[in-house]
Amino acid sequence: MQFPTIAAKLIRTVNASTTRTTNNNRAAEQSCLSLLQACNTVAKVVQLHARILKLGLQNNPLVLTKFTSTSSELGATDYASSFLFCPDADTRLYDTFLFNTMIRAYAQTSHSKNKALCLYNGMLHFGISPNKFTYPFVLKACAGVGDLNVGKSVHGSVVKYGFDDDVHVLNTMVHMYCCCDGGIECGRKVFEEMPKSDSVSWSAMIGGYARLGLSTEAVGLFRKMQIEGVRPDEITMVSVLSACADLGALELGKWVESYIEKEGIQKTVELCNAVIDMFAKCGDVDKALKLFRNMSEKTIVSWTSVIVGLAMHGRGLEAISLFEEMIGKGVTPDHVAFVGLLSACSHSGLVEKGKSFFSIMTQEYGIAPRIEHYGCMVDMLCRTGLVNEALEFVKKMPIEPNPIVMRTLISACRVHDELKLGESITKLLIENEPMHESNYVLLSNIYAKMFHWEKKTKTREAMDKKGMKKIPGSTMIELDNQIYEFVAGDKSHEQYKEIYEMMDEMGRKMKRAGYVPSTSEVLLDIDEEDKEDALNRHSEKLAIAFALLNSPPGTPIRIVKNLRVCSDCHSATKFISKIYNREIVIHSLKHS
Repeated sequence: MQFPTIAAKLIRTVNASTTRTTNNNRAAEQSCLSLLQACNTVAKVVQLHARILKLGLQNNPLVLTKFTSTSSELGATDYASSFLFCPDADTRLYDTFLFNTMIRAYAQTSHSKNKALCLYNGMLHFGISPNKFTYPFVLKACAGVGDLNVGKSVHGSVVKYGFDDDVHVLNTMVHMYCCCDGGIECGRKVFEEMPKSDSVSWSAMIGGYARLGLSTEAVGLFRKMQIEGVRPDEITMVSVLSACADLGALELGKWVESYIEKEGIQKTVELCNAVIDMFAKCGDVDKALKLFRNMSEKTIVSWTSVIVGLAMHGRGLEAISLFEEMIGKGVTPDHVAFVGLLSACSHSGLVEKGKSFFSIMTQEYGIAPRIEHYGCMVDMLCRTGLVNEALEFVKKMPIEPNPIVMRTLISACRVHDELKLGESITKLLIENEPMHESNYVLLSNIYAKMFHWEKKTKTREAMDKKGMKKIPGSTMIELDNQIYEFVAGDKSHEQYKEIYEMMDEMGRKMKRAGYVPSTSEVLLDIDEEDKEDALNRHSEKLAIAFALLNSPPGTPIRIVKNLRVCSDCHSATKFISKIYNREIVIHSLKHS
């Protein structure tokens, strides 16, 4: 529906064929206000607009304001805007409340954040002063746009108009900064300087850290919140659980679950979903399933959280079974459910099923594949060694493959010895992304596997000239509610001597059990013995050795790697698990 066009035609028609009544017609005014109060469809809004014009009430402040708010509530904000800002409008009727109503409506609409900001600029243009109710919605619009410079400009206006001590305005400002690229430190500065904060302030900052993957900071701030004696709400706990899931911190997640019970925090569906997601991602999928089964009210998020959790841990057939159960219950899958389903097929090598579900998604459910779905398909083909088929699939994609899809292909080329193909794809990727360090690292690794040491050196030198550094591989482990982080060859821990002795013991026992080091994973021009030594110092093995030393026999070991786990560590972990009778769960934050 073209609201501005309809409104303009309506105004012209009424102006040509009616005589306006006076604005002080109280009976007409009350009639319109009552009708607007009961209005529940856009079609009725249009009818009432005609009546308002016919009665000459378009300049009545009460009617104008009620018409604007009713239109906005029914999703006809553009129609209200065309009425307010038509050429015949009496600008003397514009006031703060009217603009606030419109700004709020646009700020709460997903694709209209820029319109909210344009209205705010119009408000200032007309010389109408904003109030403390204006800025939360303007800042929410800034958060939706994600432009840090625009956010800082609005921040300046908040200070200018004297609302920089209003807790509600400042809470929204913290949220805004946390949603803008590069704005997290500004958000923390605002948070720290707030004259008075509440649980919403803390939730905004913790949520900002969690969304950006700064999970250690999110957990640390939550602990500070407890020390300060501020009681969290369910929104805070959703963010904290998200951080626990990202860190793979199962014990901390269990404590958070107990804390929710002890403090009597309201168990909304969103919070229950967050608990399930945490257990699933931290490796305790059975507990996630148990909680899911006990939920009285389930949403699509509840189902997808468990499906994704099963997929992550290689339980593909169970994920498929749960998906089919969801369909049987009459729950319509969304695009996220299919991402989980295709991921399950990928992690479990179920290629034919994956292809079938990819077709069903479009043909039966009308869901247009997104880049995430294409990425799952490429990953599935690459994992099973069908690199050339994956390449053909990418060529036929109706949308441009993103760098993640291309890097998945390149990694598969290296693993499955399609090195020339990997080299050519990587060079194309570098042309498109000349400042992304991962591309150079991939090319360097391919040259190393081809034994082209001179080309590898030149690639690393090119990185240095551009000021790029390789992200160091690190592994985190949680013990006794503390997070420990290790990097390859790490000797910073106070127990490092004992850790290295344990790794030597692990190495001896693994070799006796038949383990053969995959020295092709060492991308250095050194002899085989040194390559084996380098493999033994990988961060995953350090973290596992630390856990074997410091946790009771038989207890599970859960570690989180920031990069892809190499094939040697994957193989070695299986041997260690069997030798020491430990369940070992590795959560990789990057699979390609």
